[in-house]
Amino acid sequence: MRILLVEDDDRIASDVSKALKEAGYVVERARNGEDASFLGETDNFAAVVLDLGLPKLDGLTVLKHWRERGLHTPVLILTARGAWSERVEGIDAGADDYLPKPFQIEELLARLRSILRRAAGRGSPVVKAGRVVLDERDMTIRIDDAPVELSALEYRLVAYLMHRRGQVVPPSDLVEHVYGSDHQSSNAIQVLVARVRKKIGGDVIETRRGFGYVVPNEAR
Repeated sequence: MRILLVEDDDRIASDVSKALKEAGYVVERARNGEDASFLGETDNFAAVVLDLGLPKLDGLTVLKHWRERGLHTPVLILTARGAWSERVEGIDAGADDYLPKPFQIEELLARLRSILRRAAGRGSPVVKAGRVVLDERDMTIRIDDAPVELSALEYRLVAYLMHRRGQVVPPSDLVEHVYGSDHQSSNAIQVLVARVRKKIGGDVIETRRGFGYVVPNEAR
């Protein structure tokens, strides 16, 4: 899944970006509020990790701008502002969660998983579709309780489709959330899907010709 990281501190951004990528996410970074505001409105992200103390436009203003325009992307606020009143202001502005600095990377990842689950209407880090089981905590895929070895790209593909099980996902969405800014054609997705099917079975990911791919709620 594709995450927008909005952070002007290069050291923090580097550490968080590295952790997010290791956790299987595709990361796009914005260094200031103006760029963040534009990217959030015009691009497709599963969630945003947003610092409040940003140049050009502060994070709270960016968040209010998104919510006023009907953008419902989950937002996790990161900030050095620790006062409870500021946390309340952030939540009231539309943030889904709030993490004061300094923080542990493990907690950031846990909170991010939590807001993604809530956005999808789930309460568990384990996603099931028939005999296929995805566990976000250790980034594993199991079929009939047997682990399946997947590459990073293969895992991103299966995880994104599992999170949207029952929904037909267009190839263009998969390109963004699997490859990120490394733009690929829909042919690359076709090749990746074919590779994954060899590992997890041809009936788990269905093709809806002219529309995209879907993992049914009751995958066989």
